[in-house]
Amino acid sequence: MRLLAAVLPPARAVDELGRAVRQLGELPGAQGLRWTGREAWHLTLAFYGETDEAVLPELCERLRRAARRTGPFTLRLHAGGRFDGRALWAGVAGGIDTLRLLAERTDAAARRSGIAMTEHRRYVPHLTLARSGTPVDLGPYVAGLAAFEGSPWQVAELALIRSTLPRGGTPKERPRYETVARWPLGPGG
Repeated sequence: MRLLAAVLPPARAVDELGRAVRQLGELPGAQGLRWTGREAWHLTLAFYGETDEAVLPELCERLRRAARRTGPFTLRLHAGGRFDGRALWAGVAGGIDTLRLLAERTDAAARRSGIAMTEHRRYVPHLTLARSGTPVDLGPYVAGLAAFEGSPWQVAELALIRSTLPRGGTPKERPRYETVARWPLGPGG
């Protein structure tokens, strides 16, 4: 199964961002992008890729420990950016240092569980909004998000998410995301 660790924004934050994204959908060329569905919006902490189910119990225990060692913190969705003209994303502000620490802990949990974490990059907290198969000018979309400031919310849990890729054949088909497990943050969890 294809897994990732994530923070899920609350419905209020998703609604606020949804209003901003709706306006982006009116920009020229927007129909050429593959927009992620609101139900899929999350902040990836660590991407595990295809993971053997036999590793799942140990991974879950290690993620539970990572959550217990990380107290709740505040985030808000904020502005946006792009990766190489292929991905448009919303950024975050607030407890970024704690978010990065949680990302490091979820990465370590995977490695200690036997998952090969071969792709190590500097963590850039983001929520993917749209993708393009070929590089496009995402500048107008980033500019459209520049003034976006979501309301703060308290991150209170860590989620393990299963991602199922489209099998093909249906235009604009999107991956499906299913929450496998959740752990409250902090020692009381």
